[in-house]
Amino acid sequence: MSADPPRAAHAGVDHVHADDTLLVLDKPAGLLCVPGRGPDKQDSLSTRAQALWPDALIVHRLDQPTSGLVLMARGGAMQRALSHAFAQRLVHKRYQAVVAGLLRPARGSAGEWSEIALPIAADWERRPLRVVDAGRGQASLTRWRVLAHDEAGGTTRVELEPVTGRTHQLRVHLAALGHPILGDALYADAATQARAPRLLLHACALGFGHPLHGGWCAFASQPPF
Repeated sequence: MSADPPRAAHAGVDHVHADDTLLVLDKPAGLLCVPGRGPDKQDSLSTRAQALWPDALIVHRLDQPTSGLVLMARGGAMQRALSHAFAQRLVHKRYQAVVAGLLRPARGSAGEWSEIALPIAADWERRPLRVVDAGRGQASLTRWRVLAHDEAGGTTRVELEPVTGRTHQLRVHLAALGHPILGDALYADAATQARAPRLLLHACALGFGHPLHGGWCAFASQPPF
């Protein structure tokens, strides 16, 4: 499959790829992946997709303020196969973000990959927040590298690869480094939140082996910021 296939938008769904087995959709920031509680939270990526493809089923999710690529299955058998691929860490995901401050690699030069290995746990008193907690947190690993520094603006554009898939993992890990994502209403201070009209986090790449024929599928989406 092409890494840059034709795009189309129908019924509020921007899809990068659609065939009889799976969908790759480009979710806008602010849209839920699945319906929430209450009549004001029924609009979602999955309900919009199911209006066009009734057999579309969710496989993974992005946070509501995060934009970018979401993979959906068509039918239960494909949903199980793709969910298994996610559970086995066979799906390669990349994100881009803009963070506060001039983030420097711990060693090596800009463009080389570094790692954040900090355990993440639910912050039950401040749900839905997560927190780094060495005692009760789950092992969590994020790879990151610097793409560009904005010296004048005091920000860094980074590429991120979540090796594990904890809730809010990228947001928590970057905040723990002291470089929260611009526009992050949960993990950034008020000044950093105010520097962007939205969370500057975008799921920009997906790669996986197709469960039926084994061929490698790769899809990309440019960040809108």
